[in-house]
Amino acid sequence: MSSEENKRDPETRDDLGPEVGPEEDTAGSQAENQPPLESEAGNPSVPEDIGDEPAGEADPEVDGLLALSEELDATRWERDQYLDALRRLKAEFENSRKRQERDRSQIFSMASERLIQELLPVLDNLDRALEAGGDIRGGVSATRDQLAEVLANEGLLPVASDGQPFDPNVHDAVMGQPSEEHEEGTIIQTFQRGYLLNGKPIRPAKVVVAKQV
Repeated sequence: MSSEENKRDPETRDDLGPEVGPEEDTAGSQAENQPPLESEAGNPSVPEDIGDEPAGEADPEVDGLLALSEELDATRWERDQYLDALRRLKAEFENSRKRQERDRSQIFSMASERLIQELLPVLDNLDRALEAGGDIRGGVSATRDQLAEVLANEGLLPVASDGQPFDPNVHDAVMGQPSEEHEEGTIIQTFQRGYLLNGKPIRPAKVVVAKQV
């Protein structure tokens, strides 16, 4: 072999062998630095007891809040029912009160009308007595009796006084007078007649009461 062929052999061997480039070196270093897969045993990032944790366990605090919310809703509904019933009751009461006032007003109006109609003849008799002239005592007395009868029909009655025991419920003693003829506390004179309307005193009689000498 000549010296020129020996010089070419090393170059020929270099051309036939694989040439390692920079990309293969980088890939090899990345493979060495890549962390192990999660499925590999002993992986510290995956807890070994992860399968032991219970799934869907109820939280007592959350359950308590839910129950409290439902109870609050039920209480509000019941409150609304009571308020609605109270409003209806108030409206019915107002309507009943207005109806009673209207009926009472109608009754008073009818009673007044009837009373006036009954008193008109009395007024006519007084007019006739005044037009007649002369002694009108008889006409006035008859008119007075007619008026008393009309008022008695409406429930107006005079309070008994003269000769009766003094009663503070229907009598008003304006003075006391010594008397030997009457017992103490007996009414001996009436200054103003009292009246009862349907048994209820509407004006006491003003009287003089006997007292011991």
